[in-house]
Amino acid sequence: MTVETSKSRTPKAVLKQVLEPAKPKKILIIGGGYAGFYTAWKLEKLLKKGEAEVTLVDPLPYMTYQPFLPEVAAGSIEARHVVVSHRQHLKKTKLVSGRMTQVTHKSKKATIAIEGDKSITLSYDQIIMTAGAVTRTFPIDGIAEQAIGMKTIEEAVEVRNRLFGNFERAAALPKSSPLRKRLLTLIVVGGGFAGIEAFAELRSTATALLRYYPEISFDEVNFHLIEAMGRIMPEVSEKTAQKVIENLNKRAGYIHLNTQVVSAKDGKVKLSTGEVFESDIIIWTAGVAAAPVAKNCDFPLDARHRILANAKLQIVEGDKVIKNAWTAGDVSAVPDLSGGGVGGYCVPNAQHAVRQAKLLAKNVVASIRGEEIREYKWTTIGAVAGLGIGIGAIKVGKFGMIGFFPWLAHRGYHGLAMPTWERKIRVISGWVWNAVLGRDLVAIEATKTPRLFFETWATKPGK
Repeated sequence: MTVETSKSRTPKAVLKQVLEPAKPKKILIIGGGYAGFYTAWKLEKLLKKGEAEVTLVDPLPYMTYQPFLPEVAAGSIEARHVVVSHRQHLKKTKLVSGRMTQVTHKSKKATIAIEGDKSITLSYDQIIMTAGAVTRTFPIDGIAEQAIGMKTIEEAVEVRNRLFGNFERAAALPKSSPLRKRLLTLIVVGGGFAGIEAFAELRSTATALLRYYPEISFDEVNFHLIEAMGRIMPEVSEKTAQKVIENLNKRAGYIHLNTQVVSAKDGKVKLSTGEVFESDIIIWTAGVAAAPVAKNCDFPLDARHRILANAKLQIVEGDKVIKNAWTAGDVSAVPDLSGGGVGGYCVPNAQHAVRQAKLLAKNVVASIRGEEIREYKWTTIGAVAGLGIGIGAIKVGKFGMIGFFPWLAHRGYHGLAMPTWERKIRVISGWVWNAVLGRDLVAIEATKTPRLFFETWATKPGK
């Protein structure tokens, strides 16, 4: 066997190597939510022409800005304005509409299921796992059949349609009707930020709806939030959380602490306290879990099925770095170097996902160029929450309060945090018009069965 050295190569071979550019690296991103979208968006800005080809795989053609979902459900924001189109804003990234069913990193191949057709196989040089999270539930009788989450734009729209539709139906029923009471009862399970914001925004909307339904009185509308722990909103101080409870109680929003849902069969919610409420709207916000697709990879997972990573966002197996494999966002277990994480890891929220994604993009580019990569470290300075029109909660350091100023801070922060100027303008202009014209209280329930009208009146063969 002969070994070719630089001296043994012909001038023609050397010239060919110099003139032929290196093949662009193939970067594959699995998941187009916060972490995936922001990683691709940042890569487009950092990569030089011909340096790498980026492919993003996701079954949905958009990223959802989840902090705005309660306002979508409340009719304060147009649903389409809180989703960001991949194709409209990722102009250099190849987009594949499909679900990842397998990743074999040893051969650097990913199998992608395409709806209605055969699966395809994508090869890559570097892979970025950002598949996000799903709603975490427990095996409680009736929850899977009756409840709805508040994690997708489709869920927020459905909650809005149900609430408005229930008011329409209830207004036509006598006050003695059990169905009327059920229609005017809403239950939220989970007292974290997601649950409290959804609960408060919808309570605010229900109060606004009463203006247009003289047949329904304020005390007929029953809102209940169920929390298994002894407090709500662990992200803020207990004093601020207690003020939120007091405010909601004044608005007929009842908080049940140290209480669990025992059953929700047929919409009849039984609590550990013995209380029973019937409702057509049961919203589950009691936690999230890493996307199950992580189990279809040959990457190490922790006990919660999150992909294990180091602070540089590289996927690891123990102390060993798995080369050319990265992860970020809710699907990952990234060490929290600030010391504020749960169990030593970053909590699954949008703030971490976005910031991790931006650093991840820089680290991937640095690795391609042979440069140094950096560790992720971020310390939160506070938290804001919207509790309905004109009411919010804020916590910055040891300072916390609720009222109009925190509501402005909430809208200001999230208005600026919404990705792309196009979407910022749509959201903020919608707020301005709502201030002038009032919130949009129209819901179109028939979108669930769009062909019903046509089918009902279409002429059938032989008739």
